[in-house]
Amino acid sequence: MKKIEAIIKPFKIEEIKNSLAQIGVLGMTVTYVEGFGSQGGHTEIYRTTEISVNFVPKIKIEIVLDDFKVNEAISAIVQHAKTDTIGDGKIFIYNIENAIRIRTGEEGISAL
Repeated sequence: MKKIEAIIKPFKIEEIKNSLAQIGVLGMTVTYVEGFGSQGGHTEIYRTTEISVNFVPKIKIEIVLDDFKVNEAISAIVQHAKTDTIGDGKIFIYNIENAIRIRTGEEGISAL
C-alpha cells in the first residue's frame, strides 16, 4: 500500500476529487493548510498598509491505496492540478506498512 499526499491550489479540489473517483479512489482526507515554496508568499494592502503574507492557502489531499493504483492516481492529480504557474503544488508518496479498519478489525487492502 502507498499513501499519496498532494499539496494543491484550493480551487482545483473538485476537479481532482472527481477525476480520482472516476478511477475508483473513493476515500480521501482533505486538510486546509498554509505554506510557501519557491513563490515565497506575496504582499497585500490592508488599511493602506502593505503587509507581507508569507503563507499561501493550499489544500492537502491524503489518499491510501493499493500499489497498482498509485501511478493512475498520480497522473489524475497532475493532470487536474497543473496550471503551469508557480505554486501548482507537490506530490509525496509514502510506503504504508498496514491499515486497520477500527469498526471491523479488517487489515491491509480490505481495510481501505
